[in-house]
Amino acid sequence: MNNQTEKVYIEIRSAAGGNEAKIWATDLARMYTRYATKNNWKTRTIGENVIQITGPNVFKLLENESGVHRVQRVPATEKRGRIHTSTATVAVLPEIKEKEIELNPRDLEWQFYRASTHGGQNVQKVSTAVRLIHKPTGIAVTSEQERQQIQNREIARDLLRARLWEKQEAEKEKTIAGYRSAIGRGMRSEKIRTYNFPQNRVTDHRIKKSWGNLDAVINGDLEKIINFVSK
Repeated sequence: MNNQTEKVYIEIRSAAGGNEAKIWATDLARMYTRYATKNNWKTRTIGENVIQITGPNVFKLLENESGVHRVQRVPATEKRGRIHTSTATVAVLPEIKEKEIELNPRDLEWQFYRASTHGGQNVQKVSTAVRLIHKPTGIAVTSEQERQQIQNREIARDLLRARLWEKQEAEKEKTIAGYRSAIGRGMRSEKIRTYNFPQNRVTDHRIKKSWGNLDAVINGDLEKIINFVSK
C-alpha cells in the first residue's frame, strides 16, 4: 500500500433511537477522532459530527466504515435498567477534485451566520459560518469551525462535492447491475456493525466476526477491526 496522503470526510447522523441515537452519533465521532489521533492523522471538526481526516491512505482504511452502526446499551437516563437499541449512520467520503465534479455557481445558494461553537470572539461576532445548498439536489452542507469565512466556504465546497459524489455512487448501484460502489461495502442503509455493551462485544455483520474489550474500541482502539475488515 502506497503511503499516499488522502483527505476524507466522516459524516455521522443519528437514526433510530431518539436522544440516545444522538448521543451515540457523538460517541462515534469521538471514536473516529481518537483513532485518527492514535495514527497521527490530522483531524478537523467541520460541523456537528462531521470530521475531516488527513493522512496516508485514510480513505482506503476507512471506506468500509460506511453504513449503519447499531448500539445496544442501558442509556444514562434509563431509570429501570432497560437495554435500548439505537442506530447512527456513518458515511466516509473522499476528497473529490474540482475537475471531477464541477459546481455551477447558479446551482449554489450561500447562507452565512454566526457560529454557535466556542471559536473565540471573532467567530462569535462575525458571520463566518457557512451553509451551502445545492439547489438541484437539495443537499445542504455546513462549515462553521474556521475563523475566516473564506476557509469555511472552501471546506463547504469540498464537502458538497463529496456528498454529490456519494449520491452519484448510490444511483449507479441502483441502476447498473453488478456495480460495486467505490464508497465501500457498506452504504448508509446497510447495517454493518453492532456494539453490545452488556456483552462487552462488537460484531461486524459483514464478516461475521466479534471482538471484546468494547470500551477500548469506543475509545479509538479500532486498529484490529479496521485492518481485518479492509483486507
